[in-house]
Amino acid sequence: MSWGLFIWFAAAAVICWSLGAYFAWKGQGARVYLFTFLGLAVFFAFILGMWISLERPPLRTMGETRLWYSFFLPLAGIIVYSRWRYKWILSFSTVLSLVFIWVNLFKPGIHSKALMPALQSPWFAPHVIVYMFSYALLGAATFMAGYILFFRKDKTAAKELNITDNLVYVGLAFLTIGMLFGALWAKAAWGHYWAWDPKETWAAITWLCYLLYLHYRKTSPGKWTEACLILLVAFVCLQICWWGINYLPSAKGFSIHTYGN
Repeated sequence: MSWGLFIWFAAAAVICWSLGAYFAWKGQGARVYLFTFLGLAVFFAFILGMWISLERPPLRTMGETRLWYSFFLPLAGIIVYSRWRYKWILSFSTVLSLVFIWVNLFKPGIHSKALMPALQSPWFAPHVIVYMFSYALLGAATFMAGYILFFRKDKTAAKELNITDNLVYVGLAFLTIGMLFGALWAKAAWGHYWAWDPKETWAAITWLCYLLYLHYRKTSPGKWTEACLILLVAFVCLQICWWGINYLPSAKGFSIHTYGN
């Protein structure tokens, strides 16, 4: 599979996801699932093709992780739609996925078969894949929190925040699993479970921020403004953990987790 084919697979997938989002607003459930899953199948076919041609999981570079994030956003969207019937979620996931696809088209990165020994661990792929799925769910929660914070200044806001609670519960669960996979990977690759590398430090900060959000929601359910702000701060920490550490002075020449483009 050549990266030059990405634009065609991505275009076909986005068209399908857009149709799924359109039919969600129209209340035509069968067509929602048909087009959303068709788009997911098309996009995953490209990921699988890259996996085969590279002879490794396409997870090494930042561009390759964006590929997975673009896939998991609509997947998270259809899961949320199936569970809670939020009509907006598929529109959101399609638009955000398109943003990451657009970035990859203009900044594709270098895709080679080379894979450093540490990344040849069997824990590498599940660690990153689970993380990308949790990021997609937590991104949806952040979008909802921002909507409530800036556009819903009424008594229903606290009730609507339950949507973000559900998303954070699932997202944090997968984030925790991803961290455990990462610890097992680190033990196999470097001989220790945790070393407070900048990436690991920000992963811990991110995890604690989302835990703080859930704790705050339990102890202060009526304070929805503060809860939304905590969630926005948590998402900023997540972005630093994912790609922001590449630009931190503390990570340059030290972190073993910094991505290539």
